[in-house]
Amino acid sequence: MKVGIIGATGYGGLELIRFLHNHPEVQQIELFTSSDEGAIFSSKFGHLLTIQDTPLQKIDIETLAHLDVVFTSTPSGVTSTLLPPLVGVGPKIIDLSGDYRLKDLEVFEKWYNKQPAPKQLVKQSVYGLTEWNERNIQLAHLVANPGCYPTAVLLSILPLIKEGLIDPNYLVIDAKSGVSGAGNKLSQTTHYSEMNENFSIYKVNEHQHIPEIEQAIELFADVKTTITFNTHLVPMTRGILATTYAPVINGVSNEQLTECLMETYKDHPFVRVVSSGTSIGTSRVKGSNYCDILVKLDERTNRATIVSVIDNLVKGAAGQAIQNMNVQFHMPQTFGLDVIPLFI
Repeated sequence: MKVGIIGATGYGGLELIRFLHNHPEVQQIELFTSSDEGAIFSSKFGHLLTIQDTPLQKIDIETLAHLDVVFTSTPSGVTSTLLPPLVGVGPKIIDLSGDYRLKDLEVFEKWYNKQPAPKQLVKQSVYGLTEWNERNIQLAHLVANPGCYPTAVLLSILPLIKEGLIDPNYLVIDAKSGVSGAGNKLSQTTHYSEMNENFSIYKVNEHQHIPEIEQAIELFADVKTTITFNTHLVPMTRGILATTYAPVINGVSNEQLTECLMETYKDHPFVRVVSSGTSIGTSRVKGSNYCDILVKLDERTNRATIVSVIDNLVKGAAGQAIQNMNVQFHMPQTFGLDVIPLFI
C-alpha cells in the first residue's frame, strides 16, 4: 500500500509515521506540507534519520489521487476546504482534524467558530470510533477520526448507557490531558514557564468535544442527552485520564458494570477492562493504542466512577486512524499497532 500524510510535521503526523513504518502492508509513505516543500524530513526530526529521509512534497491533488490512503493530520478548519476535490477521486481518506465529525453544521460553526465543510461531504463522512462503527467504516471513503477526549470518554460509558445500567441524564465528566494534545505550536498556555508545575482547567463548559460526545451517545446508544464536561491540562507530555461520574440504575452492582464492559469489548484487542484494584494511570497505555477502563460503584451515593486512560496521540489520534485504515482494507486491526506500552 501507498499512503500519504498531510500535516506530517505535527505530533499526530509523527506518530502516524512511527506506526506506519512497521505496518506489514505499507510499502511507501509520502509526506505533504503547505509550508516546507522540499525540506528533508529527517533534517527537521533527527530521530527519523535513515528511516524517513524523504523530502516534503507540495500538496497536489493529482499526486494524492494515486495513493491508497491519505491521512490528514491538520488543525481544524483546514481540511474543510482541502479535501473536497480529493473525496471520491481515488484514495480512502482519514481525517484527524475534526472538520467532518459534527453532522449539524450550525453546531460545528458555534463550537469551532469556523466555517463548516461542505454539507454533502459531512453527510457522507463516517465517525471513526472503531469499536462501535466497524461496519460503516469498512464502507467509508471519508472517515472522521474521533477527538482524543471523546475516544477516552465514549469507550468507557457507551456500553453502560446502551445496556441501561447508568442514568445518562446526569453525566459529569472530568478529563485531564498532557500538553501534546495542544499540538506543537507554542502558545502562552503551553509555554514551559506557564505549564510547568501548574495544573489548570481550560475552556470551562465550552470545549468543542462536548457536542461530539453528545452526538455519539445518541448515535450509538440511541439516547439524547446533555453532559457536563470539563478539561484540564496536566504538566506531562502524553496521556488522557477521563473520569465520568454517573448515577446507576437501582439494583445495579459493581459486578454488572464490569461484566458489561468486559462482554462489550471481549473481541476488541485495544480495549482492556481492569477488573480489580483501584489504581489506573496513563503510564499503563503510554505510546500504545490501548484504552484501559476501570469502573467502581460507590454504594453509599449510588454513583459509578468510570475511569479510562489513553495515549492522546495514539488511541486518541494516529493509532485509531491506522486501526480504521486496517478496517477499511479488511486487515487485522492490530496490523502496525501491536506494541507494548512504554510504562516508564
